[in-house]
Amino acid sequence: MTEELVKFLKARLDEEADLARRCDGDGCGEWSAHGDTVDFCQVDLLGFHPTIAQHVALHDPARVLREIEAKQRILARHAHDPWPYHDVQDLASPYVDHPDFPAQAKNSAA
Repeated sequence: MTEELVKFLKARLDEEADLARRCDGDGCGEWSAHGDTVDFCQVDLLGFHPTIAQHVALHDPARVLREIEAKQRILARHAHDPWPYHDVQDLASPYVDHPDFPAQAKNSAA
């Protein structure tokens, strides 16, 4: 079961890393929010509620990639040991609604 969940989690992290890399094609640096505007370095998008603008800016590709790398390091430390199953479950829990989430893990994630 742990192996299946680890494989699932690695696939999700790889997908998110790929998406983050594609979103930062110009390598401009961190996104930022200014009121109702999100500054994506090359272009500003207007019309967000200020809270949503802050949320979007918080998820700039550079930050997402750092978070993914941290999760991958945690996963690497725990992937083959039987005792950290709860840690692996916690890392996978944001994806519980994903159609490929392992059924047995879904029962344990509740």
